[in-house]
Amino acid sequence: MPKVLNEITKLSDQDCFYIVERYKSEFDYPLHGHEDYELNFIERGKGLRRVVGDSVEEVGEYELTLVTGKDLAHVWEQGTCSNPAVREITIQFSPKLFSEELLSRRQFESIKQMLKRAELGLNFSLQTIMKVYSRLDSLPSVPDAFDQVLSTFKILYELSLATDSRVLASSPMAQIAPGPQSRRVNKVREYISENYASELSLEKMAEMVGMAPTAFSRFFKIHTNRTLMEYILDVRLGNAARMLIDTSKSISEICYACGFNNLSNFNRIFKKRRGYTPRDFRALFKENRVYV
Repeated sequence: MPKVLNEITKLSDQDCFYIVERYKSEFDYPLHGHEDYELNFIERGKGLRRVVGDSVEEVGEYELTLVTGKDLAHVWEQGTCSNPAVREITIQFSPKLFSEELLSRRQFESIKQMLKRAELGLNFSLQTIMKVYSRLDSLPSVPDAFDQVLSTFKILYELSLATDSRVLASSPMAQIAPGPQSRRVNKVREYISENYASELSLEKMAEMVGMAPTAFSRFFKIHTNRTLMEYILDVRLGNAARMLIDTSKSISEICYACGFNNLSNFNRIFKKRRGYTPRDFRALFKENRVYV
């Protein structure tokens, strides 16, 4: 089975919701699970690959999925998406926010049923997304924290009334069972993910999966639609983009921390692949995070 990261979310015990808005060019976070509930909205993400348990689907321009199962592995992967500015709004909240006493009230019956179904992952139709779009769209920038909490509850309530939402996974513990070929690719991808800051050798990775270097290069491209060097470069650039947004490290520090050994080369490649210099990217794609 694929390795699943046990994520510790950034939700504080003192807050009702953790809301984060991002503009992303790469979806390279690993398969993961967490105890906190999560509602994930994606705009302009056509071609992304959503994995929830043993459900694997390519998403359209708009995507909205609720996950409440603590053992349910999930991830949004790059797939065939080439949009350099996919918008993602993630809302996380503790299971304790909705106590049994609260959910026993008549007014919360539909939310109770929705949270139960979402233990297997619950996907919402485009029609339902459009009903809550205006609230989702403005949620990260609502100036008053209490109004944000009320607006988030309203979004959840509206979603709970949807009659066309779809359960995704077959069971809370279900996962994709990879074949022998995908296990080879996953082994190399995991190795690159853990060692992208170091010098990576084609010969070493080919040896890891018991193949000759030339054969492995062809095999990797067939199964990822990218050459090995292109894939490594994308991983390094993806991590660099994340560090530009998530940290205050200098561009020079990020350059060397992500496996590039020349600052001017890093700036040139980043602009060519992302359309912006690292400095401009940092200014344009800062995350909007809210704890309410």
